[in-house]
Amino acid sequence: MKIVSAIARLLLGLIFLVFGLNLYLHFIPAPPPTGLLGQFFGALFVSHYIHVVAVFQVVPGILLLINRYVPLALALLAPVIFNIDLTHLLMAPSGLPLASLVTLLWLLAFARVHTAFHPLFQAKVGD
Repeated sequence: MKIVSAIARLLLGLIFLVFGLNLYLHFIPAPPPTGLLGQFFGALFVSHYIHVVAVFQVVPGILLLINRYVPLALALLAPVIFNIDLTHLLMAPSGLPLASLVTLLWLLAFARVHTAFHPLFQAKVGD
């Protein structure tokens, strides 16, 4: 499981580094999306919110690749992946296979460091 988790971590880091940098550098040509997804991406670009999304992809991607602060990187990527899943589920179902792969990679990487998240789920009574 240690090797599988390491491979998942590296692939996840590479995916988010490449696609996050692509939001800035546009080195992967793609036609603009149409319909509701096009309107959604249009709002992200016009408001420059896409730059915030890119930072939350590039920084954790680098952290995963260099194997430093992995729990932090996974915590930062969790809401990004959740939004990717929802976007593809609700607006572009053709992207669900890749979104599912990214979610699976996150889960496999998470399995190695899950103990770092245990304090988040401990209930404290009386505080």
